[in-house]
Amino acid sequence: MPALSRPVIALLLLAIAGAALFPLTAETYYLKLMTKIMVLGLFAMSLDFLVGFAGLVSMGHAAFFGVAGYGLAWFANKAGIGALEVSLPAALAITALVALAIGWLSIRTTGVYFIMITLALAQMLFYFFKDQRYWGGTDGMNVFKKPKLAFGDWVLLDLSNRYVLYYTCLALLVLAFLLLLTLLRSPFGRVVVGIKENEGRMRALGYDVARYKLAAFVIAGTLAGLAGYLEVVRSAFINPSHLSWHESGTVLVMVLLGGMGTLWGPVVGALALVMLEDSISSLWDHWLLLMGGFVIAVVLFLPDGIAGLIRSLGRRAPKSEAADD
Repeated sequence: MPALSRPVIALLLLAIAGAALFPLTAETYYLKLMTKIMVLGLFAMSLDFLVGFAGLVSMGHAAFFGVAGYGLAWFANKAGIGALEVSLPAALAITALVALAIGWLSIRTTGVYFIMITLALAQMLFYFFKDQRYWGGTDGMNVFKKPKLAFGDWVLLDLSNRYVLYYTCLALLVLAFLLLLTLLRSPFGRVVVGIKENEGRMRALGYDVARYKLAAFVIAGTLAGLAGYLEVVRSAFINPSHLSWHESGTVLVMVLLGGMGTLWGPVVGALALVMLEDSISSLWDHWLLLMGGFVIAVVLFLPDGIAGLIRSLGRRAPKSEAADD
């Protein structure tokens, strides 16, 4: 993966510090909006691990986002369990099993066939939840009981508190970034990237390519499930659209917009897309045309996304200083 330059590291640390201080002055609306951006940033980061590093372009990534959300809804509404230490691990375990099943079938194909089979399997899950009254059908389910982490009478984390939820999302976003960064710099990550660059050569070197691709698929799917769990906690609502191909397409746009193969770029892409939508949706009925134009402009003029622009500015800055000296 591209090395994190000092300017980029400084910018990321500054962004984390700014995000940590943001609730001190932010209004409730913007606090909730930033929480949404962090959740979608985690979702986009998980897809970037799959697309940007493993070379597996999936159009069914939202399936894992939605499955974990329905898992939380089941625990809260059907089982009456609000314990975070129960619902979160269980939802992620279910999501990992679904990702394992879908990945096991999907990695047998490549290219456009991989895209189509992930799309088809995700749509099967979409229609499963859409057609079942038990899961709320097309209306979905409201989740009124938000999870808590408590020990006796001592409540450690209450995610119904918007400030607690905000900082929990921020912490999990940073931890997910560090986890993926560590994985990519490990022998496992180097093999995954090598498979993307030249699958035939990695197979000739003796690596079990299918096993590595499946592992990357499950990791990405589980992190998408974590994002889906947090999204349902945030919005207190889940419906089949969380699993739809529209959701998968939107998160893929975030990856391309922010910068594929960077991990932090998709978070920037989520920030740009959500803030742009929030600022122009109330100004014009056909605001989606402006959104589409913005995305097209970035793809045409910034092929490496917004992250590529930031990296290039960071490389030019030291040269400019050296020239001034």
